Amino acid sequence: MGKLFEDFSLGLFFWQAVLFIALIFLLKKFAWKPILDSVNDREEGIKNALDAAEKAKLEMQNLQADNQKLLKEARAEREEMLKEARDIKNKLIEDAKGEAQEQANKMIMQAQAAIESEKKAAMAELKNHVATLSIEIAEKVVREELSSKDKQLRLVESMLGETVLN
Repeated sequence: MGKLFEDFSLGLFFWQAVLFIALIFLLKKFAWKPILDSVNDREEGIKNALDAAEKAKLEMQNLQADNQKLLKEARAEREEMLKEARDIKNKLIEDAKGEAQEQANKMIMQAQAAIESEKKAAMAELKNHVATLSIEIAEKVVREELSSKDKQLRLVESMLGETVLN
């Protein structure tokens, strides 16, 4: 340190100071302005990129919210369609049951009418058959009863006796 003070020259110091100031002036005039401009441009570009990223982020959030809303609406619409389909299915089933019941009742009534008709026809045929048999039996009995003259006279007298005159 002591040697530094011993070798100190005021003229050399003056020229070094002048050169340093000139160098600073030249740097300020030609280098600092372009360097600061490029740094400012870079800073502005980064700021714009950050702003654009923030806008993109907000837009993405809005799109996600819209997508969620559309998805929710689609789900609600699907549920509504499924409910309508279930209602239509139940209505069709109820209509089919009602129609089947109506047809079954109609068939039962037709069957009952057919049974009643067959029953009446059978009863009429049975009555005819019984009447025919009764006539045949009566004919045989009367033939036997009327086979002799005595029996014929007794029969006529008994019938006359049973007859009440008004």
